[in-house]
Amino acid sequence: MAAETKTVCFRCGQDVKYYDSVLRIIRTKGRKTGQIKIQRFRCSHCGCIHRNLPDDVFPYKQYEAEIIRGVLEGFITPETIGYEDYPCEMTMIRWKSQKTQLLL
Repeated sequence: MAAETKTVCFRCGQDVKYYDSVLRIIRTKGRKTGQIKIQRFRCSHCGCIHRNLPDDVFPYKQYEAEIIRGVLEGFITPETIGYEDYPCEMTMIRWKSQKTQLLL
């Protein structure tokens, strides 16, 4: 079983305990896809479940944070060698429109 952390529930402020883990798809450079294990924690007071995401993963995104930050900062464009079709141009446009939400 995973070690418990001193995390509190974002909804009610009570302590959370390890609940389980789930696999998450991560897309990286070179069109490579992998999976990582994400720990989930449950609030014993309100029952809310929280995921403990690593720093290199954004919530609700499959691409690694380095790629998303590169797009937002302008280092990765549809013309960038190695990224011509990965992620697609529409995905890059969507990330730019969500920039303030992603960088919080």
